[in-house]
Amino acid sequence: MEECHHLPTLLLLVLFSLINAVNSTCTSTTTNTTSSTPSADVELVVKAFSSVSGFNSTLFRHQYNYKFTTNTTSDANKKCSLPPIIITQLNLSFHNLSGAISWKFLKNLSNLQTLDLSHNYLKGSVPNWVWSHSSLQKVNLSSNQFGGSIVIPHSPFSELQAVNLSHNRFTSLVNFSGFFNLTSLDVSHNDLRVLESGFLTNSTKLETLDVSHCNFSGKLTPIIKNLRNLKYLDVSNNNLKGKFPLDFPPLEKLEYLNISVNNFSGNFSKESKYYHKFGKSAFLKAGNFNFSNNLVTNSKTPHYKMVKREKPMKIKQGKNRGKKSRKMGLKLIIGVSFGSGAIVVLISACLYLIHRRRMVGKSKKKWVISKPIQNPFKMDKSGPFNFETESGSQWMVEIKEASSAPVVMFEKPLMSLSFKDLISATCHFGRESQLAEGRCGPLYRAVLPGELHVAIKVLENARGVDCDEAIAMFEDLSKLKHPNLLPISGYCIAGKEKLVLYEYMSNGDLHSWLHELPPGRPNVDDWSTDTWELQNDPEATPDINTASPEKINWLMRHRIALGVARGLAYLHHAQSKPVVHGHLVPSNILLTDDLEPRVADFSMHRIEIAGSAEDDVYGFGLIVIELMTGQIIDLETVNKVRKTVRDGNGSRLLDPRLRLDDDSAKGAVECLRVGYLCTAENTSKRPTMQQVVGLLKDIQPS
Repeated sequence: MEECHHLPTLLLLVLFSLINAVNSTCTSTTTNTTSSTPSADVELVVKAFSSVSGFNSTLFRHQYNYKFTTNTTSDANKKCSLPPIIITQLNLSFHNLSGAISWKFLKNLSNLQTLDLSHNYLKGSVPNWVWSHSSLQKVNLSSNQFGGSIVIPHSPFSELQAVNLSHNRFTSLVNFSGFFNLTSLDVSHNDLRVLESGFLTNSTKLETLDVSHCNFSGKLTPIIKNLRNLKYLDVSNNNLKGKFPLDFPPLEKLEYLNISVNNFSGNFSKESKYYHKFGKSAFLKAGNFNFSNNLVTNSKTPHYKMVKREKPMKIKQGKNRGKKSRKMGLKLIIGVSFGSGAIVVLISACLYLIHRRRMVGKSKKKWVISKPIQNPFKMDKSGPFNFETESGSQWMVEIKEASSAPVVMFEKPLMSLSFKDLISATCHFGRESQLAEGRCGPLYRAVLPGELHVAIKVLENARGVDCDEAIAMFEDLSKLKHPNLLPISGYCIAGKEKLVLYEYMSNGDLHSWLHELPPGRPNVDDWSTDTWELQNDPEATPDINTASPEKINWLMRHRIALGVARGLAYLHHAQSKPVVHGHLVPSNILLTDDLEPRVADFSMHRIEIAGSAEDDVYGFGLIVIELMTGQIIDLETVNKVRKTVRDGNGSRLLDPRLRLDDDSAKGAVECLRVGYLCTAENTSKRPTMQQVVGLLKDIQPS
């Protein structure tokens, strides 16, 4: 009972202490705003990006549910109910930012752990304090225009765990040895040239290292000799030296390796674990490599190719003559036998024709001779095999047996197909099976066993490509999966010819669909320059009444553009390294049954032509312009469209077939503006494909 009497007194004491705490908090906030106030971190970021184009300070404040107010007592009382805003992660990637940052304000973000400014157009140098910041753990400045030197202060300790400086303009790196906690470093696609010895001496926790495309030269050993925990290593496209695998860290832990396009040396078997684990593409043009057929255990032993000897050594002359005589006699007998058989067959055929002609002559009826099935290929015929296209050009497969060249199907690996099956399915690659003929080679339609409907493309420009290199590329491309990509279904290497198989798209390509070419016969000609040949009159007014409902639907064209953008964004940004299409034109965009776009022929530039991600963005811009205007685009048309959009008169260019109200017309003009941005003459001003996806999604047509 005595304890119950004291309970109200205790409750009053607790309540009184809480009221005092609240009053003291509110009182302290009536002073001027400092780093301890809720607004401090937000205002530091706003000041840091005040001179950066594309940064919206109002939107940034809104993200933190914060509105800037004056420091009056009433305002302070409003703020006293809010917890302090502490920025630990600053992510402004893909914000189309351009200009220079005032880094001194970011330095005062004492709790900042992650800084991501990737995929913008930011420029200038990066101050040294970034690398010795007390709380920073992850820094991503990739895909910008930062330049100069990266100088790491001689700090005994750094919290940094992941650094990505790729695709910038940095010219040197100095002293990374203080990064004890570093697990990932990507400095690829910079002009660094020289790496100092002991560059990563203390980064023993490093698991990912990408120094590709940096113009590095010299020996690699001093750089990576202490990196015992690497799982990903890419040193490709440099001028580095060393011996493989002696000068490399333990390869057993590596999950990915690329040392291509360097000056390394090595001597090991194609059956070795390294060759199978990392693939042929990891060693392409890597230097002086010797891929023997048998495992070479002693690197000092010279390697000789195994050559079948035509004659045995140390044979007596008399026995040799006897064998020659017997061989000559055998050849003579075989020749006479074949000759006699041929004569008999020829005589029999002549007698049959004479008999048939006499029987037809005796008959008074006229027989209607039906056209035979176009399959002149005989299964017992031996090569080489010659094929003629509609244009009159020819391509030849120099193999003796058509069944000796297998067809590799990625989705159905157990299917046993060969070049012989392709010949049969295309009627000897006859003209009736040919869909089109472009710069890269002819395209054929075929139905393989199992009702597998495919399109077969002959890569004429790839005849000089090494077989292993082509296989490595086909295997890499088959792994790229996205709803808006059309990956290769399989391939066949027959002699020097490389054939790729795709899923057949019944709606053809975007160029044919948009300009109403005959269905089922896509025009996949590849244009090799920006000035394309006009196939109709761009000034002619289309017949709106004859256009299909899909073509006059603004939503459908926007959907196609967005699908293509998503496919390209996946190629450019979803992989550890960008995959470049190399030649994006409307004829390389195929349409499914429900008109979903699928980008085809991506990355074929590796064996045919060169290209860059910026070129892909330009090609996409042309496609968007063609979708919105309905015109086949040439260089003159592009310049006209760009000038008109720049002058604010883009609505004049819209396709008359599109039935647009005011809202949808605004959306179509915005799409034209996306095409305008993508076709900027200065490649550095073109947006990335991921930014393009965001721009198209923001249009939100009604």
